[in-house]
Amino acid sequence: MSVLNEKYVMYNGVSIPKIGFGTWQIPNDVAVKSVSDAIRAGYRHIDTALAYQNEEGVGKAIRESGLKREEIFITSKLPAEIKGYDKALESFNKTVKNLGTEVLDLYLIHAPWPWTDKGGNYTAENIQSWKAFEKLYREGRIRAIGVSNFSPADIQALLDNCEIVPMANQIAFHAGRTQEEYVAFCNKHNILVEAYSPLATGRALADPLLNEIAASYAVSVAQLLIRFTLQRGTLPLPKTTNANRMLENTQVDHFMISDEDMARLNAIHSEFR
Repeated sequence: MSVLNEKYVMYNGVSIPKIGFGTWQIPNDVAVKSVSDAIRAGYRHIDTALAYQNEEGVGKAIRESGLKREEIFITSKLPAEIKGYDKALESFNKTVKNLGTEVLDLYLIHAPWPWTDKGGNYTAENIQSWKAFEKLYREGRIRAIGVSNFSPADIQALLDNCEIVPMANQIAFHAGRTQEEYVAFCNKHNILVEAYSPLATGRALADPLLNEIAASYAVSVAQLLIRFTLQRGTLPLPKTTNANRMLENTQVDHFMISDEDMARLNAIHSEFR
């Protein structure tokens, strides 16, 4: 079975395709073609965000795909700088209007702090945002709710002050940056880890060790890295605007990385900069 047909099941019973198509840094006008190409390649999980400024293009591609709305899993995100109950509700309404859908499959708080104040303490504001997420979830306007870039402490604050445990945490995860503390915490609480930048935003593709390991399986480095994230139990979100690479990134079913090579990949401590 193709990975495109495989799914994880979040703790609330909602199924999510095991590989998603990421749209970060894809402009709105380009997003229509890119998402259309991705859907033709078999992707049924599209990840966007209000901050990406391409939700309208993503929504247009999905509507024009000819597929039923329920056949496509759509994720979007509350911008990192927008905090608080009312602002979260307002931003969500903007997102679903942009996408042209009434129900979102997964909605995430994009980061625990504004990007201009990375590491700042916004615990109180995140709790209020999360209470808005809980309201939208209970109303059936979102099928699953989660967070992104949240540390164990950031998530614990929600667990201590709110009622619903996040269903997913989308974090940077790739060979060389596996964020073991984050993953262990999420696994303990049955929070699905989504792996953004599984190719280290392309920086890993020229790495000699990765090329050596990939060659031993007769696959590309991209395929190796996506297979690695899947074997770690995370959900990769590769991004490309190249239709051929979109397809290549999904062709990871014909090989399994050995335990020995998984250990080598897990032992890498490089950001490939």
